[in-house]
Amino acid sequence: MHEDMKRISGIADPVDRAKAAIALMATYQGWVLELSRVRREAIEEAQASGMTQADIAARLGVSRGRVGQLASAGPPPERAFFGTDLVTVSLGGKYEGGKSPEQNPSEVVTREDLDNFEHLRKLLSGMKLDAQYEVIPPTGIVNLNRDNHVVVCGPRLSPIVAQVLEGDDNLRFEKDHVWHLLDQQTGKEYRSPQDEDGSAGDVGYLGRLPRLDGRGTFLYIAGIHAIGANGVVHFLEHNLAELYREVRTKRFSTLISCRYNPENLEILESRRVTPLYRHEG
Repeated sequence: MHEDMKRISGIADPVDRAKAAIALMATYQGWVLELSRVRREAIEEAQASGMTQADIAARLGVSRGRVGQLASAGPPPERAFFGTDLVTVSLGGKYEGGKSPEQNPSEVVTREDLDNFEHLRKLLSGMKLDAQYEVIPPTGIVNLNRDNHVVVCGPRLSPIVAQVLEGDDNLRFEKDHVWHLLDQQTGKEYRSPQDEDGSAGDVGYLGRLPRLDGRGTFLYIAGIHAIGANGVVHFLEHNLAELYREVRTKRFSTLISCRYNPENLEILESRRVTPLYRHEG
């Protein structure tokens, strides 16, 4: 018997034993789900390399029909882009408008960021991942040292995020009379159409950045304006599989432009406007 099962079987209190069994079953079920994703991805890679289902079946010792079943069973490979368990989405918070700190203002998030969470939640749900959100306090202090983490917060709102962004040698936020994004490799500036001619568009940053503890990464999304982050999320909704094939879970950064309906802030179009800059060899 496995050591975990022995330990749980030996718990004297029956209710505590049941609780421990439930918790361990949830852990194992999570592992089974992730292993099914790994299996599906491996079969897809084998087929992409030129192997036929008959070849794969012979190697696995199963029927060709079984390989066909396994190739579509389990979550899609791109699920790994976000993680393997409950995903936490950190949204940048501000103090309630019009109130001074002495008035104990509430910490609020923008409508755009709440929309971002809802779109991400639906995307993740389709890949059998649960999601929750938290509000980064106006101090900008956020714990980046955790797995399955997405941060949606401009560098203006979080000095910690701004510090991590300084490590990107390819893309960065800059400010002259307005905030904008700069491709340091080409020298090209990307400015928000809102600031240039008042049209309904923006530019956002998408990247996988290193945690401060050096033990992993987190996904980072931010726009020049709040709506730019919505454009990035829209891009992920429509291009995640292709993006995952390109970068897997390696560190990278890129810029996404978007157009939106000014009446309801719905994203109409999003596209990548810079290369996928890889931060690892």
